[in-house]
Amino acid sequence: MARIAGVNIPTNKRVVIALQYIHGIGSTFAKEIVEKVNLGEERRVNDLTDSEVLQIREMIDRDYQVEGDLRRETAMNIKRLMDLGCYRGLRHRRGLPVRGQRTHTNARTRKGPAKAIAGKKK
Repeated sequence: MARIAGVNIPTNKRVVIALQYIHGIGSTFAKEIVEKVNLGEERRVNDLTDSEVLQIREMIDRDYQVEGDLRRETAMNIKRLMDLGCYRGLRHRRGLPVRGQRTHTNARTRKGPAKAIAGKKK
């Protein structure tokens, strides 16, 4: 089992798909990495040599911000907005949708499960 950026990537999947298990690497970056290391599109993780895994690991460490560093930066950006007290920061603080979605109905993912209000039923 190959371990890249602190994540055990699955061995029987194609390299392009397996790299997407790392937080911060999507399909575009995965294809880019495979292209830079000169691996075939159809190569599977269990077919990689140790040197190829090392090349991939070094490239990700050097060129991409992934896993803990990326999560930390995202959290710091949200904390900065909250400290500023701007509109987006207030929405984060209250746990409401940030990007202008309606909240009269829906928005249950951000607001949590519906709470019953006593005496509301007619």
